[in-house]
Amino acid sequence: MTDDPYGHGEPENRREWGQEPPSPPATWSPYGHAAPPEDGRSTLGQDVNAPVLPPERRPRDGLRGKRLAVTVVTASLLLGGAAGVGGAAAWTSTHDQVQSSPVLAQTGPATAQTAATGSIEKVAQGVLPSVVMIDVSGPGGVGSGSGIILSQDGKILTNNHVVALGANGGRMSVSFNDGSHAPAKVLGTDPLTDTAVIQAQGVNGLTPATLGHSSSLQVGQGVVAIGSPFGLDATVTSGIVSALNRPVNVGQVSQGNATVYPAIQTDAAINPGNSGGPLVNLSGEVVGIDAAIQTATDQSAGGEPGSIGLGFAIPIDEVLPIVQQMIKGETPTHARLGIGVENAASGAGAQITDGAKISQVNTGSAAAAAGLRSGDVITKIDDHLITSSDSLVAMVRSYRPGDTVTVTYERSGDTHTVQVTLDSDAVTQNS
Repeated sequence: MTDDPYGHGEPENRREWGQEPPSPPATWSPYGHAAPPEDGRSTLGQDVNAPVLPPERRPRDGLRGKRLAVTVVTASLLLGGAAGVGGAAAWTSTHDQVQSSPVLAQTGPATAQTAATGSIEKVAQGVLPSVVMIDVSGPGGVGSGSGIILSQDGKILTNNHVVALGANGGRMSVSFNDGSHAPAKVLGTDPLTDTAVIQAQGVNGLTPATLGHSSSLQVGQGVVAIGSPFGLDATVTSGIVSALNRPVNVGQVSQGNATVYPAIQTDAAINPGNSGGPLVNLSGEVVGIDAAIQTATDQSAGGEPGSIGLGFAIPIDEVLPIVQQMIKGETPTHARLGIGVENAASGAGAQITDGAKISQVNTGSAAAAAGLRSGDVITKIDDHLITSSDSLVAMVRSYRPGDTVTVTYERSGDTHTVQVTLDSDAVTQNS
């Protein structure tokens, strides 16, 4: 097994949470798009594993959808017209007198009913003014995503992969819920957590979103996603929290590190263009940033990936300190153990079925200071179970540099615990 100083083993050794891959195989996508070309290069000439934003807003695809809708409606009208003419002819041929048309009346109030507290209507009314659509263009093409207003003067939280297409001289604009628009620039990005903060220019008096606590979420709790799927701005979908702390790996970034985070899984419909928009609880508080979906669409058939009830959001608690660093113009920092890991052995005869096996301990690292060794298998961080290398990386990144955690590990069949004060990647940027 090749040492992996960035928290990952060889691809063939990674577990997919104990499940057999679907047919066709499901693919992680931070944008809901297909896996990159086999030649290993993106349209920007970068490594395909880098989270470069492919066009999330596809005008042709959207237009095709609209044409389909128009075609259906037009066909219905034509059929309805023909049926009406035939019906009128049959009626007049068998009746001597023309009957008067019935009087049609609408009942009920003409104004909208007051939305109940905790209802999806109430959530939508409160959150929609704080959600924007982001259009980005650059040398590699055009795309769109969503964003969350953080301040009255236009600071907006979104995904790094949404703004990445605008790098190297690209352009970016923001569309607000009232129909107005403004140019925007990037304040800071963090590829490791797939977050970014942008600044809408020349605006004021915006409605900031209310930030909640992702740590308070429970599986089964109702949530609402708001964003611009396929460029359809101000779209509201709802569902529940399907799982918590789901390790999601959406690919490699610079210096060999991967974008891995302990995601909130939801069955609320999330599609390309929702990226960067909020996942909110039924109090209207932002608890996550919609970021990824898992698809099983056959891309070879030219199909467009879409929601299959597996959407993932970045927990707001884990990234809020990083967001604050970006707003201040600082380089984001992350906690690290200073080890390379791979998935632990599993199957018949194996002593350890789940965990992250240490393949390398960096000299002078937090792990080295705590006495961890190559070959140890980490099974817990505090009370959080570690089932794979990805889950370890995701869990460590949920802490901050300087935090002290309890690491449970197996060595030669015995279980041990040790207190570890986590390092910072401020210099090395390695996990």
